Amino acid sequence: MISRRNFLLSSGVLSASAAGLCASPNKAGLERRSNYLTDLKADEYLFARERWLADGNANRFLGYPLNLNFPSESFFKWREELYKTNLGRLPGNNVGDPFSGKGIDNSSHDLESDLVRRFASRFGFTANNAWGFVSNSGTDSNMHGAYMGRSLLKNRTGILPRVYYTKDSHYSIQIIRDLLGLEEVLVEPNSDGSMNVDDLELKLLENKMAPVLLIATLGTTFKGGIDDIDAINSKLSGIDSYVHLDAALFGGYLQALPFSTHMQHITQGKVRYDSIAVSFHKFFGYPSVAGLFITGRTTFESFRDVFAAVHDPAYISHIPGTITCSRDPVKPAELHYFTHKESLLQQRREARMVLDNADYLHSEMRSHFSGLKARRVDENSNIVYFNNEISYELATRWNLATMAESATHGRSMAHVVVMPHVNKLLLDDFLTDLEKDLKPA
Repeated sequence: MISRRNFLLSSGVLSASAAGLCASPNKAGLERRSNYLTDLKADEYLFARERWLADGNANRFLGYPLNLNFPSESFFKWREELYKTNLGRLPGNNVGDPFSGKGIDNSSHDLESDLVRRFASRFGFTANNAWGFVSNSGTDSNMHGAYMGRSLLKNRTGILPRVYYTKDSHYSIQIIRDLLGLEEVLVEPNSDGSMNVDDLELKLLENKMAPVLLIATLGTTFKGGIDDIDAINSKLSGIDSYVHLDAALFGGYLQALPFSTHMQHITQGKVRYDSIAVSFHKFFGYPSVAGLFITGRTTFESFRDVFAAVHDPAYISHIPGTITCSRDPVKPAELHYFTHKESLLQQRREARMVLDNADYLHSEMRSHFSGLKARRVDENSNIVYFNNEISYELATRWNLATMAESATHGRSMAHVVVMPHVNKLLLDDFLTDLEKDLKPA
């Protein structure tokens, strides 16, 4: 196999400066510091982290959906402006409904509600018909969607719904199902991890005594399977149901691509899903864990009427509508940067880049490592998964996610998630290591 790095550099496709990704300390300059905290554990942690960076581990991070590029300078300038107003220096609280107009003085409700409106517009919600909030994580958003669906369906029918999902759905769904005390209905997945709608139809017939809380996925955790929302809705016709869309990773970049229709909330006048979850610490590269939950305004108002019977809202003078009471005011304010035109242009560039690079990796693996049977769901996926015939050392070096062989998931697999920090030079280094790893001893 030719040296991809040398070819790309010599041809001018990539510059030498592109070889550097995350800034790393000089390995030779590492030494234990006298920590101002005078805490041995803190000192050990900082030293270990510096060593991890110096060894290039931040660059060789291919198995999990984190964007390890630094946010832009404009993001940090926005953070400084917020800091000047003591946001992040003094305690604050975004308790309650960010759309209520009844937040406490040190909240960032105004920015939070504007963030929701702007992203709702990108997701295809009609103007002024969206409600939501910044959550602690994708799991937190999924939990709120499931709780809202359970509450509305139970109120409408008097019967607890059953929750439908596949084994390829994010593992948070299993935890949420248990927390909410719901009976599950596992739908068979297709080979690419997406929900099999024919099996869904059979399961609906077998469980027609209960309403349906269905968790659909836009980009399953390991294979990147994309559930066919329209086909799912055709099977739900005439059934009391609520559909929550887990779009934690794919929702981040697909919303930035004008040709994508997967996230549209309404098409041809029909609502395609009731609520949606997207993460900010994945594609966007926000340097802390955060999520976004959005639902229709009319859906929220129906839920709020049911939610009002759960608690006494006198302490905050309104019905909050959120499971979590106290919420972070700093994250919504900082995340507001990602609604800015400059950020949107960057999101479009990076979204196109991750899909192009995923296509490149998929093509190279199929051409040079056909035995691994590298697969990619379609052109909307940034995940390439393949048979796990690689060594433990290679998986560890490149921080690859692997899935052990099992009765439910078939043979052992590994995958690469192509994020904005993963450029062609990095992929070429991985492919070179992969070639060496697979050579017979």
